[in-house]
Amino acid sequence: MDFSRVWKSIAAGLCGSAAHTGLMALKSWARILPGFEPYSDLQALLTSMVGNSVHPVIPWALSYFNGSVVLGFLFGQSYSRLPGRTPLVKGTVFGLAIWIVMGLTFFPVIGKGFFATDAGLGLKPTAFSLLMVLTYSITLSAAYSVFRSLKRASAS
Repeated sequence: MDFSRVWKSIAAGLCGSAAHTGLMALKSWARILPGFEPYSDLQALLTSMVGNSVHPVIPWALSYFNGSVVLGFLFGQSYSRLPGRTPLVKGTVFGLAIWIVMGLTFFPVIGKGFFATDAGLGLKPTAFSLLMVLTYSITLSAAYSVFRSLKRASAS
């Protein structure tokens, strides 16, 4: 296993997670979809599972771990097989795949139905969750592309 590629994947995942956090901060500050709070819903689910209150940092930490380590690693491993020649296309394809999986698994688990359609806000949460994921995945892909090019530049 190429540990250089693994660390670049994780670092790129951290960049994507930071971009996602920035979008979520903007959402909160601008009061965009105030009734759609997936981290609060995840916190409530975790609280019901463990029987005690769960600190609000736990869902964010899980999100960062998932975005940086798990998805970052998966992206790095699949980068050469993703369709497209540019980071924008590769990130978009990866993001669409994540969005589909999230819409079919995560949102139903937190009680929002498929693609958050049971949130009572129409299709806005569905569209916003796509924006959330694409913000993450395109940033991830752009960062990974830069990190990969650094290796080639230093080898020359």
